Amino acid sequence: MTVRVAVCYGQPTDPAAFDDYYERVHIPLANAIPGLTDYTYAKVSTLDGSEPPYYSVASLYFADDDSLKAGLGSPEMAAAAGDVPNFATGGVTMFTHAETSVRP
Repeated sequence: MTVRVAVCYGQPTDPAAFDDYYERVHIPLANAIPGLTDYTYAKVSTLDGSEPPYYSVASLYFADDDSLKAGLGSPEMAAAAGDVPNFATGGVTMFTHAETSVRP
């Protein structure tokens, strides 16, 4: 089992500024979170070509609930979370869930 924090970013007012800030400033902040086993980021598109509900999605992976709790309580997480208002002009939705692979 892996625990994931999903971060879904709404459509920013200035996508180029969002991308620049996210890559230069926010990614290094998030990568410093203790207990992080993986961190992915992607731009969102839809299968039918309509406007997607989110601009991008980031996934922060932790080995287990204890690692997640330690990461969430860390100063590094506080810094990363505190940075979000600096670039997420389209809003942000965050949630956690435990992932279990069901692929044979």
